[in-house]
Amino acid sequence: MSEKQRTLKSEVSLSGKGLHSGVEVTMTFKPAPENHGYVFARTDLEGHPLIKATADHVTETVRGTTIEQNGVSVATIEHTMAALYGMGIDNVLIEINGPEAPILDGSSIKYVEAIRKAGIVEQDAKREYFEVKEKISYSDEERGVDIMIYPDDHLSINVLIDYNSKVLGNQYAILNRLDEFGTEIAMSRTFVFFHELEGLAKLNKIKGGDLDNAIVILDRKVAQEEIDRIADLFHKPHIKANSEGVLSNVDLHFPNEPARHKLLDLLGDIALVGKPLKGKIVATRPGHKANTEFARKIRQAIKKAAAQKDIPVYDPNMPPLLDVVEVRKRLPHRYPFLLVDKILSMDEESVVGVKNLTYDELFFQGHFPDEPVMPGVLQIEFMAQVGGMLVLNQVPDPENYGTYFLKIDKVKFKSKAVPGDTLIAKVVLAGPIRRGIVTVFAQAFVGNRLVVEGELMAQVFRKKTDDDS
Repeated sequence: MSEKQRTLKSEVSLSGKGLHSGVEVTMTFKPAPENHGYVFARTDLEGHPLIKATADHVTETVRGTTIEQNGVSVATIEHTMAALYGMGIDNVLIEINGPEAPILDGSSIKYVEAIRKAGIVEQDAKREYFEVKEKISYSDEERGVDIMIYPDDHLSINVLIDYNSKVLGNQYAILNRLDEFGTEIAMSRTFVFFHELEGLAKLNKIKGGDLDNAIVILDRKVAQEEIDRIADLFHKPHIKANSEGVLSNVDLHFPNEPARHKLLDLLGDIALVGKPLKGKIVATRPGHKANTEFARKIRQAIKKAAAQKDIPVYDPNMPPLLDVVEVRKRLPHRYPFLLVDKILSMDEESVVGVKNLTYDELFFQGHFPDEPVMPGVLQIEFMAQVGGMLVLNQVPDPENYGTYFLKIDKVKFKSKAVPGDTLIAKVVLAGPIRRGIVTVFAQAFVGNRLVVEGELMAQVFRKKTDDDS
């Protein structure tokens, strides 16, 4: 039997301070319709703007994960997301009246308890898993970070951490199945090294921090006077070090609680993929930056898989969205290098364009006289021009912008394009445009036959005008 999507049975609220902002906030989880996903609503702002929780919207990963959409953000969402994902919730509206999710006790257990209190109900729609077919990986050699996902019939996660600490040592944590999250992972609290506390406080990074919502690890011998001074900084009673190398105000739930918390954070960031996964994740020294970059790579794989299944259909009886006259207004290319005859469709994430090949094309005269074949480099250029239409559609004045190639990757030529063919390109954004850099996945077809596919990266630039000095 196919699994069904799930949402909450009733709404539920909880309150607390944001870890970094120190702002007292209330978060309310509400049932949501099928295929809604995870969406935050900032109820403290006019119009209650929405922020869809996906890796494409991540803007900050220092000591927490922040997402932003249309200039509106919500911070430190990883513990919230881990609880929702770990409890198998697919659709929920998360109303929050402040800029940051509450830290509570530094784990996900309070969120899990709230979800259990609200109850969980199945919906009619099927749950759509992304089943990993080949390894996807992210590495940061400088930081010693490696995260990989392998094909498997269910989601599992293995995490190894190593901070060169005599107290922590090498720690390992495993989540064999998602239904173990509530008992094995959810209560694992965030941790911080003692020597980091004062610096974080001076950076205004932990205004809502409390010695009771984090495990403070003493990775070196610290005088009692120094411990007392830090306790005073956080307005807490004086406490001492214990034999486990942590401050005596907390007892560890598990000997490897820090590793389990890193697994919790990873799961929360993986929730930003936007789909439930089937695969085995193995991570060494994960962190929010690596986690969210890894989630982006999985989202790219999902978009690529979807594009491969969805072959565009060309009906010459249907009027195009943009004819060649309109295309010429947006692209700077001209004969013999304008390779887009019309745009059939276009939305925020994808575009479909057409090139009609005739024997009169200049390149056929020499490539090759007795066996005319469209050069592969021009097939790529055709897809890039179609992609350029999509990219320039993202700016208010496309006539004042252009695009330059930065990278061509994973290109595969599947079959020939010859005179008489109608070449149809489908180009899909692999992620949002960031700092003028865009990556797309592109394919070109003749009928149902795939001709070429690949990943293209380009830089969007503003053209110089007479007003520029």
